[in-house]
Amino acid sequence: MDMHSSHLLQRLSDLNEIGIALSREKNLPRLLETILLAAKSITQADAGTLYKVTPEGKLKFEIVRTDSLNIAMGGTTGVAIPFPDLPLYNEQGEPNNNMVVAYSVLHDTTVNIADAYTEQGFDFTGTRAFDQRTGYRSQSFLTVPLKNHENDIIGVMQLINALDSDTGKVRVFDREDQQLVESLASQAAIALTNRQLISQLEVLFESLIKLINTAIDEKSPYTGGHCARVPELTMLIAEATNNTREGPLADFHMSDKDRYELKIAGLLHDCGKITTPVHIVDKSTKLQTLFDRIELVDTRFEVLKRDAEIQKLHAQLAANGEAQTVNQAEQQYRERISQLDDDREFLRKANIGGEFMTAADQTRVEQIGAYIWRDPNGNVVPFLNSSEMANLKIAKGTLLPEEREIINHHIVSTINMLEALPWPKHLKNVPEFAGGHHERMDGKGYPKGLTGEQMSVQARMMAVADIFEALTARDRPYKLGKALTEALTILGRMKEDHHIDPDLFDVFIRHKVYLEYAKRFLEPYQIDEVDESRIPGYAP
Repeated sequence: MDMHSSHLLQRLSDLNEIGIALSREKNLPRLLETILLAAKSITQADAGTLYKVTPEGKLKFEIVRTDSLNIAMGGTTGVAIPFPDLPLYNEQGEPNNNMVVAYSVLHDTTVNIADAYTEQGFDFTGTRAFDQRTGYRSQSFLTVPLKNHENDIIGVMQLINALDSDTGKVRVFDREDQQLVESLASQAAIALTNRQLISQLEVLFESLIKLINTAIDEKSPYTGGHCARVPELTMLIAEATNNTREGPLADFHMSDKDRYELKIAGLLHDCGKITTPVHIVDKSTKLQTLFDRIELVDTRFEVLKRDAEIQKLHAQLAANGEAQTVNQAEQQYRERISQLDDDREFLRKANIGGEFMTAADQTRVEQIGAYIWRDPNGNVVPFLNSSEMANLKIAKGTLLPEEREIINHHIVSTINMLEALPWPKHLKNVPEFAGGHHERMDGKGYPKGLTGEQMSVQARMMAVADIFEALTARDRPYKLGKALTEALTILGRMKEDHHIDPDLFDVFIRHKVYLEYAKRFLEPYQIDEVDESRIPGYAP
């Protein structure tokens, strides 16, 4: 086999390996970069640019490389490309045939130019300005369109200055170069199209998730913010854990796939709330259903007041002007009105709910509830019915045990909904990650009563995020958002109570995840000065 044939076989082998690499690349900027660098490599080109066709009919610079000038922009470099998009058509709507890359796209053809300075028919003003500014000499050009499976041109690749492998001098892109690059362009277009299709499906998938969260948000303004904030906080905790180099979590590491899987789980962690009745989700007072029933109780107090007034007037009439009896009836009436006003104010406060209701206050609710009044049907009935009595005696918060069970059932709905979906391999853990955020390290959580050892680190992260977001949330119907110190104190006690993962709690404090989250999502009044040495369960 002669040298030329051997060289060609090697280049074909390289092309095959490049094709395999392209098919495996999932990151779009890296994929674009790989395409251009591969084309430069097989042609030994000194420079190259890859453009994408935009929906507006322009060519957008994606990757720019010039080895001899140490220029590397776009892709994974982190260096922004300062050049404006190139129009495929001018302002009059006429094709921009004077520009090589535009011509290649518009006519779906490869353009091979031996020397830009002697070539006729194209405008190389921009090229010459670049050369004059940098001292470069742009000579040979090979411009190849990228066409997808639907025959749409999605981009164009331009290579500049092929170099002779022996002398290092600029040479013309020969027929072999052109065929190899056209073959690469075909493979690259397929890989690029696949990546774009996958990206579009991912965007669509995430948009559908956000649509569900928006539906929950519109159903209840007190949960939609939660659906958005918990995944953000979960990812902050995950990155901090990923950066931990000591302790029990030192071996935890995430790939891009792992990050995406956790992000999706975070977005879906409360999707089951779409099944929760809105009057329970939004129950801001104990008597609230579709409206706050305290208003009905207020009306009954007015009835009792009128009954008291009628009783007074009857007594005064029966007294036939006897002053002592008249005055006594007036005094009893005033005392009764004062008592009813006091009782009404008490029930209004009891209705609001809080951290704790004393047994004495619960007894007083029973005493008021035993008053007698005549209902609209003329029946003599207790002042409070059994439902009102049970609600007003709630010791903590605003929910009855059965209502709390309905709220808690959202996690069962979440798990059932997520486990019913045909998750691909790279997202197979989403149900477990999302379904464990109400479990506890000691096994006293719900719905499955899992212990910490039975849960993934990701599920435990989500539990910490869910709790801290709830403690600091300022848009709940029954409370203001807590300041950092108070929220972290409660979280620390939960660590001591074996509720949350102690190692994740330490990461949360040590890496100041709480502060990063606070700066992004909390109000200024909530961001107080935290003394970490005083947080329960944490040793700086």
